[in-house]
Amino acid sequence: MLGKQRRDQEFSEYVATRRSRLVGTAYLLCGDRHQAEDLVQTALAKLYVAWPRVRRADGADAYVRRILVNAGIDASRRPWRREQTSGELPERPMDEGLGLEDRDELMAALSTLAVGQRRVIILRYWLGLSVEEAAADLGITAGTVKSQCSKALQNLRGQLADSRLAELMEDAS
Repeated sequence: MLGKQRRDQEFSEYVATRRSRLVGTAYLLCGDRHQAEDLVQTALAKLYVAWPRVRRADGADAYVRRILVNAGIDASRRPWRREQTSGELPERPMDEGLGLEDRDELMAALSTLAVGQRRVIILRYWLGLSVEEAAADLGITAGTVKSQCSKALQNLRGQLADSRLAELMEDAS
């Protein structure tokens, strides 16, 4: 019984330190706060089951990112299983250093990207993963990550009117 308590405590500590980042990542993947919460909940449930194995391999972050991406893909393939969202604003805004108007413009620009491009941009520039790490998480080649990033950044630069946001995207490349 002591082993299970220790496992639960380690898992709880992991979740406490990373949950807000996971929700932010999921939000960028799907563009909906409530769906992002659902994706994170699904990912954490799957992570809990695999926790002893993942913890020993020291790969929890990569594992949970992969679950988020796969859960997002799964949800996008089965839209009839999703809950219907309301037109209300989220309970609390995401604060990642951008102003509300900048964040809205960036989210609108991200939502116009193809799903694969959005995923690559989020993994590379939001989470700061290397090309190889993003490729491993997405199950694609490093070349595909690079080409998707290039196309996505070009699309985003064309859409972002504010020079500060355009500079932000320039710095990312």
